[in-house]
Amino acid sequence: MRHNKKFNHLSRTADHRAAMLANMAISLILHKRITTTLAKAKALKKYVEPLITRSKKDDTNSRRVVFRYLQNKEAIKVLFGEVAAKVAERPGGYTRVIKLGTRQGDAAEIAFIELVDFDENMAKTPKAEKKTRRSRRSTKKAEEAPVAEAPIAEAPTEEAPKAEEAQAE
Repeated sequence: MRHNKKFNHLSRTADHRAAMLANMAISLILHKRITTTLAKAKALKKYVEPLITRSKKDDTNSRRVVFRYLQNKEAIKVLFGEVAAKVAERPGGYTRVIKLGTRQGDAAEIAFIELVDFDENMAKTPKAEKKTRRSRRSTKKAEEAPVAEAPIAEAPTEEAPKAEEAQAE
């Protein structure tokens, strides 16, 4: 039977798993980025994103619900203060998991998980314009009025003086 196989148990009891995810969520909120194994990062993403969504609505009930999960007043202040202000416009996807490779000791896959809006390196990179593959001509150039170009007088080439020298000799 496949009962209770919906999420990764991380080889821990339910109490141990809940405490570990709560501690990791607190660290993520306070430090904005943490490094952990890939399985824990994926489990943490599913744990912390609903809490961040709940923090967008700053009322007493939301604070109590989130405090029930985190049990840390400093993390609640940061979550409902600076984190909620940055993610107010975002409809979801508050975290990013990036794989880093394998750990030397036990070859476990390592990744870091970070809050998307707090990564300065990703935010500062300008987005390249999307290029379509339909036409090589730009539509902006086609809309502009064609500019009449003045005919260019042909400059004498280098061959003409050489021909005159050959005739003189």
